[in-house]
Amino acid sequence: MSLADYLAKNYLTADSGKKSKKRKRKNKDGGLTIDDDDNLGWKKNDDDDDEDAPMVVGGNAVKKSKKKSKSAAGGMWTAVGVAAPSHAQQVAADEAAADAIIASTAADREKAAKAEDEAPEMVDTDDVLKLGNGAKAGLQSAAEMAAAMKKKQDEEKREAEQVAKQMGGAAQETIYRDASGRVINVAMKRAEARRKAEDEERKKREKEKEARGDVQNAEAVRKKQQLQDAKTMTVARYADDEELNDELKERGHWNDPASGFLRKKKAGRSITGKPLYQGAFQPNRYGIRPGHRWDGVDRGNGFESQWFNSRNRKANVEKLEYQWQQDE
Repeated sequence: MSLADYLAKNYLTADSGKKSKKRKRKNKDGGLTIDDDDNLGWKKNDDDDDEDAPMVVGGNAVKKSKKKSKSAAGGMWTAVGVAAPSHAQQVAADEAAADAIIASTAADREKAAKAEDEAPEMVDTDDVLKLGNGAKAGLQSAAEMAAAMKKKQDEEKREAEQVAKQMGGAAQETIYRDASGRVINVAMKRAEARRKAEDEERKKREKEKEARGDVQNAEAVRKKQQLQDAKTMTVARYADDEELNDELKERGHWNDPASGFLRKKKAGRSITGKPLYQGAFQPNRYGIRPGHRWDGVDRGNGFESQWFNSRNRKANVEKLEYQWQQDE
């Protein structure tokens, strides 16, 4: 509620078209006569020296009016002084005072607005010196940068949620239908496609595993276990490391004369746990020993022997070429 409405509601009254039934008696001079509240007309008219007679206000002095008989004064009150302002004059004076107050208030508001416009503007340097990821520019700690980036991400997330709520139906997922007009459940189709891709990947891994031999599969399991153990392994390994010493002892060297004394031989079983052939056999390029059911007959086409002969011949030729170069 504005100031003008408040003044009009509480202090200003509209002029009424109705006239009061009771008329106020005024004397010829226009003075206002004040009578006592207990004067109920029971006193005699010929009592001129009554102390409770009404008082007459005139200027700055208050005088007591004396009653006169109807025969002498014609039954009229004698009033002196200036007449009181009428209701219309009082309303006009109140309106003028209200207009003056409203004009003064409007002038004060205009002056305050002008002073606010002319005041210097405060610039937030934090917003000006921020990077695109929300972090502040300049020297700062990693915790402060992480907090600023997280705050920026939270603000962007809230803005995205508000935009999604405002869009309403426009943000809904597209509805797909088949040839017959039935609605296609996109979520169900995606789940089926995901399960199908996982099944294909599992079948592919199983096929690759079946293509490898038992030794390769066992070696893959051993390497996987080594990676798991490496998580708890120390960085530095010293000479008293039992696991490292056992691993080095298991390694075989063809020119080591003491290998038979230091390395513990296996009990004639393969990596897969199956028993091995303990007799002599033709060597092969993979170093695989025959099984315990082999009867000792070589049923190959001789490729392994040719492969070893070719490698040996090549090594001999390189050795002879080196010796000839040294002789020259």
